[in-house]
Amino acid sequence: MALPKEYRIKEQEVTDHALYLRRREFIVGSMVFAVSAFTHNAAKGEQTKPDQLTPKRAVTSYNNFYEFGTDKRSPAKLAKDFKTEPWFVAVEGHCAKPGKYPLEDLVLSQQIEERIYRLRCVEAWSMVIPWKGFELGPLLKSFEPTADAKFVRFETLYDPVQMPGQKRKVLQWPYVEGLTIQEAMHPLTFIATGLYGEDLPNQNGAPLRLVVPWKYGFKSIKSIVRISFEKEMPRTSWNLSAPHEYGFYANVNPNVDHPRWSQATERRIGERGRRDTLMFNGYEQAVAGLYTDLDLTKWY
Repeated sequence: MALPKEYRIKEQEVTDHALYLRRREFIVGSMVFAVSAFTHNAAKGEQTKPDQLTPKRAVTSYNNFYEFGTDKRSPAKLAKDFKTEPWFVAVEGHCAKPGKYPLEDLVLSQQIEERIYRLRCVEAWSMVIPWKGFELGPLLKSFEPTADAKFVRFETLYDPVQMPGQKRKVLQWPYVEGLTIQEAMHPLTFIATGLYGEDLPNQNGAPLRLVVPWKYGFKSIKSIVRISFEKEMPRTSWNLSAPHEYGFYANVNPNVDHPRWSQATERRIGERGRRDTLMFNGYEQAVAGLYTDLDLTKWY
């Protein structure tokens, strides 16, 4: 399945040229394909102006990464010495090519590109980030999943020495997330290896993290060491911790409130005030077809 045309724009349209020169955030001469940051207004059937990128300083200093602490500032401080080399990813389950793969082999086998995606957190704040990486689908297909592969389970590194947050029983470690095979194969589902034209910082999930832009941020698991093709829906970390608050699907839905706060509006980091939350985080046209048989108020 090709990336929908409405999510592709020319390189010069990614951001204002003056901002490009001033920030020096992008690597000159690199081949860039970007996902459009236009938001779709489903009610009016029109598009709004492009989103402004969230300042890099905010993206790299305001993070949810409980393995390095539960407050937003701790990950940038405590992940400085996190070692990401060498790095291996174990592939297991219902596939023809299981194994333990070096990170270099996984990355070099894919087409690296750059995409601008919104990241919407369940705490009602959001960012707009230029990610560098590759589509997850082609990577998964290379392992030749069988017909029994209905779900894809992802697991974060478990290393309490390097990740001091894992010494606390805030969640069941290691961190686990999952997608349906259809969600995982969708062309918007992305494996990020960098942001703002640079390698992925440790606090943002180095050396590779998942980005599922139409779901709440906790689905975009960081520092992945294991990918499993599963027949049954995997039990995921936040769903195990608080099932009444965090469902498996976790699609951005302004009509379904978190039990402790509304999801109808959000605070875009770097902006004043609040803005309306968009259904599926603004990617409704591309992904709504995945859920035509699902009650999104029940299967949240």
